[in-house]
Amino acid sequence: MANELTRDTYLSKHVGDFPAEFQIGSRRYVKVDDLRYGTNPHQVACYYKPADVDGCVIGDMKILKNGKNGLSQTNLEDISGALNIVKFFDVPGCAVMKHVNPSGAAEGRPGETLRQIYLKARDADARAAFGSVIAFNVEVDAETAREIMTTFAECVVAPSYAPGVLDIFNDGETYKLNRHIRIVQCGDLRKLPRFTGEAGEVSNTIKVLCDGSLVVAAPLLTSLRSVDDLKPAEAENKRCGHQISQVAATAEQKLDLLFSWYVNLSVRSNGVVIVKDGQTLSVGTGEQDRVGAIEQAIAKFKQKYSGAGTLENSVMSSDGFFPFEDGVETAAAAGIRAIIAPSGSLRDADVIKRANELGVALYHAPERIFSHH
Repeated sequence: MANELTRDTYLSKHVGDFPAEFQIGSRRYVKVDDLRYGTNPHQVACYYKPADVDGCVIGDMKILKNGKNGLSQTNLEDISGALNIVKFFDVPGCAVMKHVNPSGAAEGRPGETLRQIYLKARDADARAAFGSVIAFNVEVDAETAREIMTTFAECVVAPSYAPGVLDIFNDGETYKLNRHIRIVQCGDLRKLPRFTGEAGEVSNTIKVLCDGSLVVAAPLLTSLRSVDDLKPAEAENKRCGHQISQVAATAEQKLDLLFSWYVNLSVRSNGVVIVKDGQTLSVGTGEQDRVGAIEQAIAKFKQKYSGAGTLENSVMSSDGFFPFEDGVETAAAAGIRAIIAPSGSLRDADVIKRANELGVALYHAPERIFSHH
C-alpha cells in the first residue's frame, strides 16, 4: 500500500528530529549516538549524556562489539538496570536483565568462580534469560565468556575483559547462536551513587508523561549500607500492643537479606525477591497486590527454577509494607524464614506478631523502594 508506514520510511523521515544537545534546568545534555530503535522497531531513538560529567559509566561506555545493528533503547535500559544492581556488591556479582527486570542475579560466596556466579544468575530463570543483557561488576574471564556463548544473549556489559576474551565473543563459527552478541565496556561503577545522600543533580530521574509533561525526581537509593543496618521489626497498635520481632536471622540469611534488598531496588513494583546463598531463586514483579507478588514468585520458582532444592530457609525482600498478615503467612508456608520490608501499615504490629508465631525473622527497612516505571 502506498501509505503503509514501514520502519525504514519512518526512520528516514524522523531520524533527524533529535537535537545535538538540549538543556533541562542547569543540566546540559549532548547527543552520543543514534540507536537501532527505541522500545519497539518502529520508534526512532538516540541517547544523550550529561555534558559536564567526566567519565559517564554508560554515556562514555565503549562498544567493543556492536552486534549486527548496534544498541537499542531496550538494550540501554537493561544495561542501566543490570549495572544498577551489581554496583552494590563488594564481591563479584552478576545480574541478568530482561525487559527492565532481573530474571536472576547472584553474588559470590567463598570459593565460587565467576562462571559459577554467572550460572547462578542465569539459571534462576534460564527460560527468561534467553536474549538477556548480562552485567558484571568485575573483569570477565575466559571461562565465563565461553559459558555465556553457549546460550543466546543480547549483550554483555562489564568494567573490563581479560586478554583473549574478545576473541571468544567474536568466534561466530564456534558459537553461531551468539555471533551477533554485543559487548560493552562500562565505566567505573564506583561513580554510581548507591546510598542516600550520595547523588547529585546528574542522577535525578526524568519521567515523560503522555502529554509531554515531565516529572523530575531524586534517584532511588537506599540507607541500608551493611547488615549492621538491619533492624528487627517493631510496631504498636491497640489490637496487639507493642510487638518486636523475636526471631533472629542467621549471619548467612542477613547477607542474603541485604543482597535481596539491593536487587529489589531494580525490580518493578510491586516487587518481591526470594534469595538463598547469594542467588535469586525467584523474582515476583508487576503485581497489583502484595500477596499476589509473593504468590507469583513462589509459583515461578516451582515452574522455572532449574536448580535443585526448595525454598526452605530462603529469605525474601518486599519493596513495600505488608498491609495484612497474609503476605508473611504465604511466604512462611513456602519455607521462607527471614523477610525484610518497610514499615507503614496500620497492621504492622499484627504482621510482626504473626511472623513471630510462624518462626519468621522480620526486619523493617528504613524506606520503601517502589520502582514504578
